[in-house]
Amino acid sequence: MSDFFQNGVIATIHKLGETDLKRMEDELKEFSKIRPIALVLPSLYREFESGALPNIMNVLKEVNYLKQIILCLDKSNAEQFHKVKTYFSSMKKLIIIWNDGPRMKKLYQMLKDNNLFPGEGGKGKAVWISLGYVLARRKSRVIVIHDCDIVNYNRTFLARLCYPVATPHSEYEFCKGYYSRVTDRMYGRATRLFFTPFIRALEKILGYLPFLVYMDSFRYALSGEIALRRDLAMAMQIPSDWGLEIGTLAEVYRNIALNRICQVDIADNYEHKHQLLDPNDPEKGVLKMTTDITKAILRNLALEGVQFSEGFFKTLSNIYLKIAQEAIVRYENDAAINGLYFDRHSESICVEAFAKGIESAGKIFWQNPSVSQLIPNWHRVTAAIPGFFKLLGEAVKLDNED
Repeated sequence: MSDFFQNGVIATIHKLGETDLKRMEDELKEFSKIRPIALVLPSLYREFESGALPNIMNVLKEVNYLKQIILCLDKSNAEQFHKVKTYFSSMKKLIIIWNDGPRMKKLYQMLKDNNLFPGEGGKGKAVWISLGYVLARRKSRVIVIHDCDIVNYNRTFLARLCYPVATPHSEYEFCKGYYSRVTDRMYGRATRLFFTPFIRALEKILGYLPFLVYMDSFRYALSGEIALRRDLAMAMQIPSDWGLEIGTLAEVYRNIALNRICQVDIADNYEHKHQLLDPNDPEKGVLKMTTDITKAILRNLALEGVQFSEGFFKTLSNIYLKIAQEAIVRYENDAAINGLYFDRHSESICVEAFAKGIESAGKIFWQNPSVSQLIPNWHRVTAAIPGFFKLLGEAVKLDNED
């Protein structure tokens, strides 16, 4: 059972006892008459092959309050796209965006020709084009997004993520899901060992900054599970790299008031793919993720008026290392009382690699602080290409009918 403690500047909606799923789904069905709900699923083809995506879809067959389900399929050829489309053909509310198909490639070339290119690939691009499709169809007022590699997916997970933004009894415009990452050991290294110590190292150097307090208020800032209103989706810029989740939170911070933002406990436990960490390869896995997140945070601090010196990043790396090493001791004690396996040496290797990643990301940022991985928002796209929404809708429709 969760505690009911409220910390930071973001409202926290806890899981207090067992969820009455029938009551919640019945209410969501009523809410959806006022605020129709779309579910966006950015997925790689390999998540279909692994069985995680088919399991999610089987669960969704029992959900009756969704207006639309949009599956954005990435890294798939024509044969694989048709295989997925045939497999899920019984799902009437499902639309599949074939992100690698010739019709979508033609639209991406049009965007590139107008200096609006969303990047070569990645989850950020998939989320962005999916939001565009939902906005183009104008059927839904609430958009929910979650990953497709969730092993223990269930209806409670989705209902709790939808509820805070879908209910007409609150005015939340954005909701972030959080959860525990524990089996026989603690996972979530990027959050536990990197993100939280990194933010607190910045707070120690820079002092009180509302943006850092905001970031430090999220219990799982790196989770991929969010719900938001359509107006916010229209206005947001999101990153195309690993900084997606942090860049999204930064855009939310700039676009809406803090009392319109919340986080919700959506699962007792959450099991999905674990990213690999190779301390000698900064271009892959968790280390690549933390490098991109570092650059995203630094860019957003610059937008808040923070001025950096070249020596700042070495100091930041050293202070981070000290805070993260202290965190390891706390997690070791936490694991001990709960009878969990804990490898202190492995955790220390992670922290040392993250410290090097912070210093490396700082050097890259210092060399060119104006470089941004943000994709243009949909207001700008529709201003530059007024008929783009219609073209997007037609391309997706034709791909699903062929």
